[in-house]
Amino acid sequence: MSANLARHGHAQPPLLLPGEENPAMTTPRAFPLEPRPIQVSDEVLADLRARLARTRPPVDEGNDDWSYGVPAGYLRGLVDYWHDGYDWRTAEAAINGYEHYVVPVDGIPVHFLRRPGRGPRPIPLILTHGWPWTFWHWSKVIDPLADPAAFGGDPADAFEVIVPSLPGFGFPGPLTGFPDVNFWKVADLWHTLMTDTLGYEKYAAGGCDIGALVTSQLGHKYADALYGIHIGSGLPLDFFTGPRAWDFARGRPLSDDQPAAIRARIIEQDRRWASHLTVHMLDGATLAHGLADSPAGLLAWLLERWNAWSDNGGDLASVFTKDDLLTHATIYWVTGAIATSMRYYANANRYPWTPSHGRTPVVQAPTGLTFVTYENPPGIHTTDERVAAFTSGPQATWFHHVNVSAHDHGGHFIPWENPAAWITDLRRTFHTRRP
Repeated sequence: MSANLARHGHAQPPLLLPGEENPAMTTPRAFPLEPRPIQVSDEVLADLRARLARTRPPVDEGNDDWSYGVPAGYLRGLVDYWHDGYDWRTAEAAINGYEHYVVPVDGIPVHFLRRPGRGPRPIPLILTHGWPWTFWHWSKVIDPLADPAAFGGDPADAFEVIVPSLPGFGFPGPLTGFPDVNFWKVADLWHTLMTDTLGYEKYAAGGCDIGALVTSQLGHKYADALYGIHIGSGLPLDFFTGPRAWDFARGRPLSDDQPAAIRARIIEQDRRWASHLTVHMLDGATLAHGLADSPAGLLAWLLERWNAWSDNGGDLASVFTKDDLLTHATIYWVTGAIATSMRYYANANRYPWTPSHGRTPVVQAPTGLTFVTYENPPGIHTTDERVAAFTSGPQATWFHHVNVSAHDHGGHFIPWENPAAWITDLRRTFHTRRP
């Protein structure tokens, strides 16, 4: 069930993907760069397997229910599979079914995936991931967005899809020379990438988690260059501003006279987010020493978030297969970028967001939003209530919102967990805003 409120009347040749041979479609524009496929060295993979073989698990009694964190028994099984059964080369081949590029943008090496659009007027669309995402979390929506006709859709809805890795989150590796990286500085990089580097006069943008903040900043600072934006949360751009920004609950009180359901929901959401935000903002570098040295430790830290933040009903395998989990984890490991990926949180606070203009709404680009009930605030239960709570609440005033939807299925990783909803919602946002 869903609810919606819309207001709008080594270079290698690119592989042929479904629909690209269709003569009814326009020929994709000449691209100014040569693709560089992903290729992890045998030495890096051998080192990973050796470290996995030497994993020393902790004593972890009475934790089969995950109440103390990731259970040692569950992790042991996944580590054994990473060592003995998982095949990175298979995942790498699937990833290299797309064009990949690494290009300097204002001195920062930026990796991105590209899928040419197939339709009469594909518009450029940049999709930005979050943490602990990788660029590959967008993989379920890329082809339908780029080639709608191949999936039973209208070719007029086609996008030319650009999916970058956040600098320091994966390929091409750890971020150096940019220790103050944060979401609004990445928005400047993305705008330069899309306009100066790739030559698009106008483009669209979408994002979730940190990527939603990057995308909202694009919609704030560069609205005139955008057809619009579509995001997976409605966080205000000053979310990380202030001395207690690591407190997800924002000091929300717990009291005995609160309704039991409200109190339980507050506690539940605190458990989901409190350690993550606090550690990443206040002590990320300390944690990174362990995560950069131990693939099992890295996997455990990522796994807790994938489990707690996805709408899996107690069965993580219903959202992520073992191979899915380990593909994302391997990207973090082989690139050695865990420390710089966590740096975004502290830097969003140390270098707080400041507005580029005083106009209202703050985000002036037409904005679509997709919500899921798994992340409903306390006291909100249905999709209709979620849409109404946003549109009548203070966060809505930040955005020129034109399309607000909520869905019963899906968690924090919406384009992965409920790709059909994300695709439908995003298409609706841009349907009447195309050239």
